[in-house]
Amino acid sequence: MQNLTAKQLQRIEKKKKKMAALLEITKLNDKDREAKILALKKASAEADHSDTDSSEISIEESSKRKRPCNEDLKETYSEISIKTENADDTYTSTEEPDSLVNKKPRLSGDEYLKLKQELRERKKRLKTIPRFHLKAAGKSASLSINVKSEDRIPIFLSDVQHLLLYSLHGHHSPYMPTRWCQLEKYNRVTHTVALVVEGLSLYHFIAYESMFSHITSKLEHRVEVVTPTAYGGSVIEDLAAVPITGIQSDKLIKQYGSLETALQNAGDVIKILRAVFPIHPSILTNTENFSNKSELPYTDKFSRTQLLLSLCQMVEENYPVPLKGELAKRYENYIMTKDVYIEATAKSPMLGLDCEMCRTTTGELELTRISLVDESMNVIYDSLVKPDNPITDYLTRFSGITKEMLEGVTTSLSDVQQTLRKLIPADAILIGQSLNSDLHTLKMMHPYIIDTSVIFNITGDRYRKTKLQTLVREFLGEKIQESKSGHCSTEDSMASMKLVQLKLANSVDYGDAVLLGRCDMEILKMEVGKRKTDYRSLKSELRKYATSIFKHVAKDQKTAAIVGNEKVMNEYSKYLTSSINIMDDENFDKDDHVRLVVTDNDKQAVNRAAQIAMEHAFTLCHVRIEENKLENEKIEKTFRAINKWVHKLWQHVALNGLVCVIFGGENNAANGACFLNLKREISEDCAIHV
Repeated sequence: MQNLTAKQLQRIEKKKKKMAALLEITKLNDKDREAKILALKKASAEADHSDTDSSEISIEESSKRKRPCNEDLKETYSEISIKTENADDTYTSTEEPDSLVNKKPRLSGDEYLKLKQELRERKKRLKTIPRFHLKAAGKSASLSINVKSEDRIPIFLSDVQHLLLYSLHGHHSPYMPTRWCQLEKYNRVTHTVALVVEGLSLYHFIAYESMFSHITSKLEHRVEVVTPTAYGGSVIEDLAAVPITGIQSDKLIKQYGSLETALQNAGDVIKILRAVFPIHPSILTNTENFSNKSELPYTDKFSRTQLLLSLCQMVEENYPVPLKGELAKRYENYIMTKDVYIEATAKSPMLGLDCEMCRTTTGELELTRISLVDESMNVIYDSLVKPDNPITDYLTRFSGITKEMLEGVTTSLSDVQQTLRKLIPADAILIGQSLNSDLHTLKMMHPYIIDTSVIFNITGDRYRKTKLQTLVREFLGEKIQESKSGHCSTEDSMASMKLVQLKLANSVDYGDAVLLGRCDMEILKMEVGKRKTDYRSLKSELRKYATSIFKHVAKDQKTAAIVGNEKVMNEYSKYLTSSINIMDDENFDKDDHVRLVVTDNDKQAVNRAAQIAMEHAFTLCHVRIEENKLENEKIEKTFRAINKWVHKLWQHVALNGLVCVIFGGENNAANGACFLNLKREISEDCAIHV
């Protein structure tokens, strides 16, 4: 017999104990029943009006619910089974045997088949119903879950755009909204209707929530959104333009846009960063000036600001940022590298940063060395650091730190932080490989980051990072991190600086297999002269594709409608390319892709959007609330009107339609909000009036 393992023996012991306990419980139950029967017999004997037969019946009734575990139970069950077979298919309350009192009545053949068919149809209907729910990032931004503003981490308007695209094309969409929400059965969404209300912010909704009864009752999911107006940007641009950035997949580059169009928006990265970091505009704020080579450093072919991580990327890459909500609590002990920053430009200084860490008694990694180099590879700061807590593992193989090296070191983390605050200029760009871990170790935050693990990619998959050692070997032809005594922070910071300088000397897509569409490593490492020729042909090929959300809508023979006043429509026209069949409201027919509806006022826009909502896969109604309508004596009337608009659109949305209402936020002030829901059923008060 095979020897049993310790775990198997433990399981056997547990089973034995469970069986013994069950046996004891059974015995106790039997004793309880016997005691009850004796008590009933005694009570029956003392009662003069009771006879022996009635006593026996009472005893049987009282004991039938919990029977002793004996052979009589089997005999009783057999008798009941025989009686059941001889009875009709259905039982009345008077004819039903006592043992089946608590069981459901049987159905006849026809009734059973009918019920079975109804259940099948119900299951089929449930499979075709789309469902929407928030994921972790969405719940963090939820107004319902996090009532206090300090607990919320807002999402971005681009996140909302990703949901709109996904509702139309599902897995074929260039972006997925999986970061913050999940839309199940997207192909069962009948159509999508969006109402954009510029001029209203989250503050207006919270302060006057009672006036938006149709939003609170019909749009279940409500989240805070960082809208472009909060940093002086354009809501229309963020909704209509599908961005082509450094984090896009190769499929998106091949199908949906050119690199030139994407790079025109580099200035917006800094605008968004300004929404959370204290950034003052620089003297040279016109990013178009940097398209002129004379405005660039002689070593660069394009502006280094085009390589900066956006705020959204910093959040995704786990960089410490001063966003409010849960992140604010997480980074409450972090400090900024400067009290106030200057807007970064194409001539802002770059500093290579790298840290080495050891594990301490806290279980976390703490700083033990830091190196900072400039663009000329001069080491401007290099220091060993004594952790606040005792070291348990020096991690010498990776950190290069030994016990002997730290003997006599008195520099603390606080000392390093103060030194960096003095050394780092207000517009400096920090460079490093996965610099997020270094900043977490330093417990510091900085707005301008170039991460070599993001801008260089040889896998073709944005989420599969390549080690610094590999990047240096493939692109610089050098070897680093080969010492058995561990890494050197000075060497690593210099290597990151060299990689960024190499990219600036070539092109934005140089060394990035994602932007190049999974090009071979040989193409990535072509001579500069040959590389220029291929790059031009690549750009000419990419020019055939549009970067408009309406282009995406039209590609599957679906149609879209844009409704708004003349000024709004002029702004949307920038994102309507010649490859899209566009027609005005009156002359629109089945061969057209986009319907342009120009209205005289906001009320007319909402009414017309409601009338044509069911005719299109995507209806976008955009209204702007003038400032004078938000004055004290007019504000309530304005909000009641907006509430009615939401109700009217909801009335004219089909079952399983997705409704999205966006409050655009206030200029350079409050964030916006997004209200969402799928229409489940049409009630009497929401009946459609044609």
